[in-house]
Amino acid sequence: MRPNKRDELVQKALQVFYRDGFHATGMDKLVVETGVSKTSMYKHFRTKEELILAALRLRDESFREDFLRRIREMSDSPAGRILASFDVLSDWFQEKEYRGCMFIKAGAEFQESDHPIHKQSAEHKQIMLDYFTDLARQAGARDPEHLACQILLLQEGAIVTAVFLKSCDPARDAKAAAQVLLDAALV
Repeated sequence: MRPNKRDELVQKALQVFYRDGFHATGMDKLVVETGVSKTSMYKHFRTKEELILAALRLRDESFREDFLRRIREMSDSPAGRILASFDVLSDWFQEKEYRGCMFIKAGAEFQESDHPIHKQSAEHKQIMLDYFTDLARQAGARDPEHLACQILLLQEGAIVTAVFLKSCDPARDAKAAAQVLLDAALV
């Protein structure tokens, strides 16, 4: 399989894992869904775990690239970017294929903190926390680490709520709470 075919396999596997979950998706199902023979799949990924890790790396890269680009397009100021992140989330929640956060799912399915899949999911969340800590610092927050934790908590809660409660507007409500936190942190 050429490198671009490998990338295509990872992309297709990512879609299946996102839609159906990790434990519920066996290699036989991936063979059918991706159109790649089992021999070719095992040539590049000795285990399903290796394929999951590759899919998570791709999701991390593509999600952050898109998420952060859209935030930058919406605002030039650090505080404005923190708030804009909730608008980006709102757009994501409206997508037909929205099924929550792949990293939350992975962490729930692989709960042992030393498991490589759990670690990779936690790393994604840490990168996001670091990003918001940096924005909070640039905005002049008295305690940027604490504010970033609060912002991330609001985002994660909104992500989960958007999966379960269609009668709520979690991104809007989380953004309103974030504004209160920002106002308190920046005085």
